[in-house]
Amino acid sequence: MITRQRLAAGVCALLAALTAGIAFPTGAVADETAEQAAPKVELVLDVSGSMRARDIDGGSRMSAAKQAFNEVLDATPEEVQLGIRTLGANYRGNDRKTGCKDTAQLYPVGTLDRTEAKTAVATLTPTGWTPIGPALLKAADDLDGGNGTRRIVLISDGEDTCQPLDPCEVAREIAAKGIGLTIDTLGLVPDAKTRDQLSCIADATGGTYTSVQHKEELTDRVGQLVKRAADPVVTPVAVEGAAACTSAPTLKSGLYTDREEFGQHRYYRVDVKPGQELRASVSVAADREVNPDYGVLLRAVTVHGREIVRGEAAGNGRTDAISTGLRYPKAESDDENAPAETVCLQVSNSFSAASGVKTAPGMPVELTVDVVDGPDQASDVASFGLGRGWWLLGALVLTGFLAGVLWGWVSRLRIAVWRTN
Repeated sequence: MITRQRLAAGVCALLAALTAGIAFPTGAVADETAEQAAPKVELVLDVSGSMRARDIDGGSRMSAAKQAFNEVLDATPEEVQLGIRTLGANYRGNDRKTGCKDTAQLYPVGTLDRTEAKTAVATLTPTGWTPIGPALLKAADDLDGGNGTRRIVLISDGEDTCQPLDPCEVAREIAAKGIGLTIDTLGLVPDAKTRDQLSCIADATGGTYTSVQHKEELTDRVGQLVKRAADPVVTPVAVEGAAACTSAPTLKSGLYTDREEFGQHRYYRVDVKPGQELRASVSVAADREVNPDYGVLLRAVTVHGREIVRGEAAGNGRTDAISTGLRYPKAESDDENAPAETVCLQVSNSFSAASGVKTAPGMPVELTVDVVDGPDQASDVASFGLGRGWWLLGALVLTGFLAGVLWGWVSRLRIAVWRTN
């Protein structure tokens, strides 16, 4: 009985491993070793009048931000190029048009001079408006250029006061450029409207939102985000899928980013040689309010439209992103000069916009393509992903059947003996 339980556990483990291999294909590694530019971070600080409020550990919000900046500047990794931009720091008047232009670069993005940067921060005094949208646009320009990690860390205590330029829409426009820039936001006030706006900004670029109510929390979180920029990452390559396979771009192994409108189909082409295996996965992020019950479909089809294999996933509005993947092994060929097969990857979604939500730009799509040497036999990943696991499953079924028959014979023999005696 114990042996059978162990065998069954082995089958479960095999099924879990194979299923994980299909659902989460190996990430592309083509560009991971490429030399990248130094990581860049710009801290964007709200210096509007509301930062005078004294509700963070008995001190003002501004003093908490200054203390956090000083400690973070001391701990910034040498390889990180850091800059500081302010919003609402210079104009004290009531003219809205002028106040909404009040954003300036306090310290340029580059090699960090800690003393100079701290001196610049020490001069800040809470002053004016809260032009978050304009500040994000300028910060994106400050970080433009290069292929390294780029991150904006926005610290604010209130909503943008320069509507109709919606900072959430600004963040989506930045994400739509495909430049791999992430915006993380920190809110100094547990206010629902502020939280919603800052969360939307972060979600649009794959960043994070954190609510902060204490000095240590602010220091720790900003420090984490700055250090995270130094972590090696693969920067997605912006690509534009086509409406049909015939005009789709040809992709090699790597990580790609695109935008897809609601209910749209996007096509990409991948060449797979005999003996290779195509592994692909796609994630679509719901960066705005959408109706519940939706799905994402990833299909590998021939250039003539015949489906080869598919991966699909469904959601109900409880997650911000939905992902699926597939694997397709191309069998070996006896012909050494056999041409590669062109496989079309079709990405589809069934998202629908909630009432009043803009449908443009499309939702962020992240596509991973990996073409690797295939297994010894294509059957290794066939048969519903079990491959050779079917042999073990068949052996277990046969063993169970024979054990049942044997146990039946033994039981009948024992009953016959008992009746005789």
